[in-house]
Amino acid sequence: MATAKGIHQELETRSTGNFSATERQLPMFPSRFSIPFVDNITSYLGKRNPFSHPIDFATSTVWLLNNSAWRNGRQWTAEFCVAYFRKDSGVALTSAVADVASTLGIAESDTATRARMRKRLQPFVDSILPAKTVKAKVNGDGPLLKLGPSGRDGISEDIKAFAGGWKGGEQITNTLVLGAEVDSQDIQGKTYFAEPDGWMIISDIDDTIKTTLTSNPLGILRTTFAEEARVIPGMPELYKTIHSLLDPHWFYLSASPYNLYPFLYEFVYGSFPQGQVVLRDASWMDLAGFLMSLTAGTQNYKVSRMDKMHTWFPGRKVICVGDSTQTDPEAYAEVYRKYPGWIKRIFIRKVTDVAEMNEGDKNKDERFEAAFEGVPKEVWTLFEKPEELATAVQAISGLA
Repeated sequence: MATAKGIHQELETRSTGNFSATERQLPMFPSRFSIPFVDNITSYLGKRNPFSHPIDFATSTVWLLNNSAWRNGRQWTAEFCVAYFRKDSGVALTSAVADVASTLGIAESDTATRARMRKRLQPFVDSILPAKTVKAKVNGDGPLLKLGPSGRDGISEDIKAFAGGWKGGEQITNTLVLGAEVDSQDIQGKTYFAEPDGWMIISDIDDTIKTTLTSNPLGILRTTFAEEARVIPGMPELYKTIHSLLDPHWFYLSASPYNLYPFLYEFVYGSFPQGQVVLRDASWMDLAGFLMSLTAGTQNYKVSRMDKMHTWFPGRKVICVGDSTQTDPEAYAEVYRKYPGWIKRIFIRKVTDVAEMNEGDKNKDERFEAAFEGVPKEVWTLFEKPEELATAVQAISGLA
């Protein structure tokens, strides 16, 4: 449950950044529930939906998200997540690009930026598909798993156990199966296997490893939809060092909605150790909702996802990495107190020089002292530049 400290930080971010005023000016998209009446009504039944039916790949876009597998006796278990959209159904895409471009002052002649915006905005305007199912083959030739049906948000989440001789640290590529039982090589998702013990990293994405400008609504829109993704200088090198010293299992936990999965997946895998990207399972029908996802309810969301990770890997030694723009300090501290001994270290990047960020409040000592109440001082460390953590990381490697 969000603490009063976390709620204060969220309200401070939204007030200082004038988010509400910006959100009122952003366009609404047409309803993304342009689906058959029966699918719409029965989608409220979730997994108990007796009227679900297989996806039509010819008219649909389907994503099989990467996941993590944990040991369950002699078997492995993983949560398989699939997102379902009606292909190219976003009738508002052109106007959405025009509206966002106008808001950000992007010229019509800047065709490269507008093409990038079309690609990233497409999953926000395409219709989502509830009441759909798919089949997936483990490792392309292994067990066949039925996944779904999808719920109101166009996502299905299924925990499945499967046998195999894989070991921790290995990875496999799973494929979705078309109607004729033919593998679709275009729709793949990886499974990362992790043993019960060892190190585990839970890293935020926005303004921790990627420049997002979370305290600035126009900054969020620009860095998310218009610009090429930019790493936080020094973070790829830091994570490479951590990976070489600790050989951890990696989670990248963001408050961004799943609509951004391809964008953030490509970003993480281009510069950082491979691992599972965990995003909010909500599908926003307007850009105001997208901004809300990054600035409201983030502590509760991150704690809930870390609850899952603890269920899967209670014996792992955890390092959490985040930043001061959102509620990472409050979320990580809450989980530290909730599961004594699970989190070994917490690193928080103090973000500076961001427009419309109240650095005096976000980065003051009193904020961190209050957030980390009950957490020993030797557990949490603040930093501005990644190289400041070199000594701390070397010391942790001595605990491995």
